[in-house]
Amino acid sequence: MKRKEVELLHSGKDILFKSLFFPILVLVLITTLYFYLPHTPSSLMSDIDMRSNDSVPLNTTPLHPSINDSIMNCMKFGRPDSDYMKWRWKPSECELPLFDAKRFLELVRGKTLAFVGDSLARNQMQSLVCLLAIAANPVDVSTTTDTRFRRWLYTEYNFTIAALWSPHLVRTQDDGPEGYNANNLKLYLDEADEAWAVQIENVDIVIISASQWFFRPFIGYERGLIVGCHMCSERNIRNFSTYYGFRMAFRTAFRTFLSLKNYNNKLVFLRTFSPAHFENGDWDKGGSCVRTKPLKKQEMKLDKYILDLYMTQVEEFKEVKMEGEKKGLRFRLLDSTRAMVLRPDGHPNHYGHWSQERKTLADCVHWCLPGPVDTWNEFLLHMLSIEELNLAGKKLQKHA
Repeated sequence: MKRKEVELLHSGKDILFKSLFFPILVLVLITTLYFYLPHTPSSLMSDIDMRSNDSVPLNTTPLHPSINDSIMNCMKFGRPDSDYMKWRWKPSECELPLFDAKRFLELVRGKTLAFVGDSLARNQMQSLVCLLAIAANPVDVSTTTDTRFRRWLYTEYNFTIAALWSPHLVRTQDDGPEGYNANNLKLYLDEADEAWAVQIENVDIVIISASQWFFRPFIGYERGLIVGCHMCSERNIRNFSTYYGFRMAFRTAFRTFLSLKNYNNKLVFLRTFSPAHFENGDWDKGGSCVRTKPLKKQEMKLDKYILDLYMTQVEEFKEVKMEGEKKGLRFRLLDSTRAMVLRPDGHPNHYGHWSQERKTLADCVHWCLPGPVDTWNEFLLHMLSIEELNLAGKKLQKHA
């Protein structure tokens, strides 16, 4: 073979090698991570479906080194049983790994994560702080004494957790003379609550949720005008359902994220509706939650109102997800509803306070710590791992 032909052959091989090197590298990396990371069959997609299957026994009791001061520490307040801590969610066709505190902290290094919503959002934040205490203890860097707005800094990881109290997500006004007054509560359904909206641009990961406060009476406003009311006695005002205010609040919240000019490369999780489990009466009519074991899948009853609230959230989420992708804002669905429907055993009931306080109302809304709420943060860790995998793949493809 002539020298020129040999050179051309080698040159062709070099070109072929360079053209195939990066695609092959990407394929190897994705394949490796696919088997390395825990996943469901759909885990390489944007959202994870943890809705199917059942609760299974856990061989060991979850560790929560820092729950002593939490009112959700049901053991502290005398709950006699402990089985509620020993069951965990089992998705179909896969294993959900136990929470790995060090892995989580590495994934969020240098970031700020905020829980936006009501006391159930705070419940999840308390769970996360407790779970992370196995690996690191944070410093309280709150700028207010109001415990509804807490901030924790993990100095070694430069990671901050914030709780931003906003039970309706939208602006509210209460004209009552003393605190909350149902007959005077106004919800401005097209205006985001500044309690979270003015701080959110500095947050990298948001977990947004809301639920129980929309069951209360309020008057709804849009563009400054009354559009209706919920559970009100005003004869000349249209009475709308719980779902209307609920839908509009999430629509406004999602649109607020989209309207921020520099809010790209961020991650917004919608944590879906968390059901209450009152039996033998409503919360104010003697209802309680005395069960000590999860429901079996065949025993599960998904009440219509739960399904309607869940679907309302999901519909609004789908409306903004594609629009967010266009500007680099990632909306993700942290679907906890079905897993929680099966856990009537996981609420404080009457063990969220000292017995001498003589409180008569049972708490079948919040979750004991440790308990089922820890599953939400296992979901969160899994989804953050998937996001890291997807971002790594995209970066390599750019260099291919």
